[in-house]
Amino acid sequence: MKPEKNTSSFRTPAFILMIFAIFLLSMTMFDNHADPDRLTVGDPAPEFEAMTDEGEMWRSSDHEGGLLVVFFFPAAMTGGCTAQACSFRDNRSELVDMGAEVVGISGDQIRNLQIFRGTNNLNFPLLSDADGSIARSFGVPVRDGGTITREVDGEQVELTRTVTTARWTFIIDEEGKIAYVDTEVDAAVDSEAVIAAIREMQVQ
Repeated sequence: MKPEKNTSSFRTPAFILMIFAIFLLSMTMFDNHADPDRLTVGDPAPEFEAMTDEGEMWRSSDHEGGLLVVFFFPAAMTGGCTAQACSFRDNRSELVDMGAEVVGISGDQIRNLQIFRGTNNLNFPLLSDADGSIARSFGVPVRDGGTITREVDGEQVELTRTVTTARWTFIIDEEGKIAYVDTEVDAAVDSEAVIAAIREMQVQ
């Protein structure tokens, strides 16, 4: 008769702690899309540039000295992103009166952004962050892209994005520093939250 194996060592506190540590390490390695050094209020804003929906190069360095609202959205022509973009469209004049410019950024191809802007009559530039580098520079989580199909002018059109960013919104102040960060954006009222934040900034 073979002797029973002693398995008590597999139930010791040290062994359990070791398994838990390995689990935490594996989760950290798996979540390699998010920048652990995400930007917070007071941090210098990164400089960035990208092609717009109109096929022109847009540079943040050309928009210094005023307020700049930067909103990252997951995918053009989707429900939440349309509500968010239209919110900024409808309130853009008020934002301009407050000295703020608006720019939207996603991992969509330029063609997608052209369709998105034209379909919704958007009145601010959209930037194509195809590799997710701008999002990562702000610490915005980035995951894999995808393809959706939408009807545009009576035709089914495939819209492909190379990356999908989280929906985060920032305000960059006149000194080029992060003045506002929203990582839990309510898409439909994002512009209203931004307007309220700017008002609070201007009375301080």
